[in-house]
Amino acid sequence: MTSKDRSKTGAKPIVEQQSGQAPAVNSDVDGFLAQLKATPVPANAGNGKLVFAMDATMSRQPSWDAALQTQAEMFREAGRIGGLDVQLIYFRGFGECRASKWVSDAEGLARLMTTVDCRGGNTQIEKVLKHVRKEAQSARVNAVVYVGDCMEENIDQLCQQAGEIGLLGVRMFMFQEGNDPIAQNAFREIARLTGGAYSRFDSGSADHLRDLLSAVAVYAAGGRAALENFSGAKGKGPQALLEQLN
Repeated sequence: MTSKDRSKTGAKPIVEQQSGQAPAVNSDVDGFLAQLKATPVPANAGNGKLVFAMDATMSRQPSWDAALQTQAEMFREAGRIGGLDVQLIYFRGFGECRASKWVSDAEGLARLMTTVDCRGGNTQIEKVLKHVRKEAQSARVNAVVYVGDCMEENIDQLCQQAGEIGLLGVRMFMFQEGNDPIAQNAFREIARLTGGAYSRFDSGSADHLRDLLSAVAVYAAGGRAALENFSGAKGKGPQALLEQLN
C-alpha cells in the first residue's frame, strides 16, 4: 500500500507483539444459530465494540466484489441503530496487516472497505488475534467477526491466542468462504475457544450471510430489543436467530 493509499483509508499497520453444497451451508448456519442461543447479551449493550477482520489475499479475488457488498451492508445496518463502534482489520500481500481507528460512522467504514483490493500472500490470522487481544486488554470488546477462506499458519499457535482472547470475554464469530477442511478445523476451534460461533458460506448463501452478519452487529450494539426490531424488518435469517435466542 502506498502512502497515498494509506492516507486514503486511514488504516495503520499492525505491529506484531512479542510475548459447495447448499445443504452443508444450511447445516452450518443452523449450528451457528444454535451456538448463538447460549451467547449472552453484552453487558454494555447499546454501546458495543465490534472488530471486523477480513482475509484480503488473492484466493478470495473471484468473489471479492460480492463479499465487499455483503460485509458493507453489515456496517450500514449497525449504523442505523447506532451504539456500535467498529474497527476494520485486513491482511494481504507480503506481511501487510492494517487496522483502522475505532469509528461509529458505519457508512464511512463501509466506504473504506471498498478501497481494499486483494493481493497475493499467506494468511496472517495470528497477527489479527494478537491485535484483538491487545485491544481487549485495554477496553471491552463485545465481539469479533472474521471472514476468510483458508488458513496457512500453525494451528496450535492460533489456538493459544484464541484461548487468551476467550479468557478476556471476547467471542469470535468465524465465517468461512468455501469448504477448505484445514480452514474449517481452525475456524471451528477458534470459535469454540472463545465461546463464539462458526458458519460456512458460498456464493449461493451470500444473502443469508449478509443477514447473519448484520444480525450479529445489531445484537452486539443493542442486545435483544434491537435484534427484535431488526428481525421484524429483515425476515427469515435474523428471525431464525431471534428464535434461537428465545
